[in-house]
Amino acid sequence: MNPSPSSAGRPERNAPTWDLASEIVVDPASPEPLYFQVARQLRAAIEDGRLPAGARLDNEVDMAARLRLSRPTIRQAIQSLVNQGLLVRKRGVGTQVVRTKVTRPLRLSSLFDDLVGLGKQPESVVLRNRVEPATTEVGELLEAPGLARVRRITRVRLVDGEPLALMNNYLPDGIVDPADDELRDRGLYQLLRSAGVRLHACQQHIGARLATEEDADVLREEPGAALLTMQRTTYDDTGRVVEYGWHVYRASRYSFNLSLTNGPQ
Repeated sequence: MNPSPSSAGRPERNAPTWDLASEIVVDPASPEPLYFQVARQLRAAIEDGRLPAGARLDNEVDMAARLRLSRPTIRQAIQSLVNQGLLVRKRGVGTQVVRTKVTRPLRLSSLFDDLVGLGKQPESVVLRNRVEPATTEVGELLEAPGLARVRRITRVRLVDGEPLALMNNYLPDGIVDPADDELRDRGLYQLLRSAGVRLHACQQHIGARLATEEDADVLREEPGAALLTMQRTTYDDTGRVVEYGWHVYRASRYSFNLSLTNGPQ
């Protein structure tokens, strides 16, 4: 049933609020970023039920004042939880908890995993696998302001001897240190899991564009051919970003199949 015009956009009267000032403690001397400290404690409150589904957070200005932090710090903390699907922003209502507890880690799969599941034997050509200085933009993509070094990986994924995708990834330095042989023989998510990283959730954007001459040369397509694009930010079970990827796929040989469910009403 659609809400009537008079009730649409009103805050839920019974949605509980939470006294974050008495619950959240931040340590400016900690090497952990301030936004991450706030996000980590909010996440813990959501998962143990102190912040139940429907609970509202104070607005960013009030939260910043009560915690004696800057508004951008609070905004980044909230956005990281929005990206993970734990919070949602609603016009006229504010920021609310979406779910109270994650019952099990979400199963994330890489292109390598998907191809193996289809009975294929994927191959990879490693074009780049190195640690380099992290720019401000890369630090923002990995939600890690001040990040000094990042591992950059570029591969071409092939199946049946034909290129299928050009894959680029940024990872915070130190999470995993794969050799080229490992990247040829295994998927990145397999390597992360083997290193003890507990993958939890991701934020993914799918789009399309036309192949450049460089794309066409790598993927054996004609310049101007249709390509699918994907950007993915992957989080572990602590809410830390462990990988940012931007990939292009040959639309003539690959498609995305999505299952959709009802979201919060």
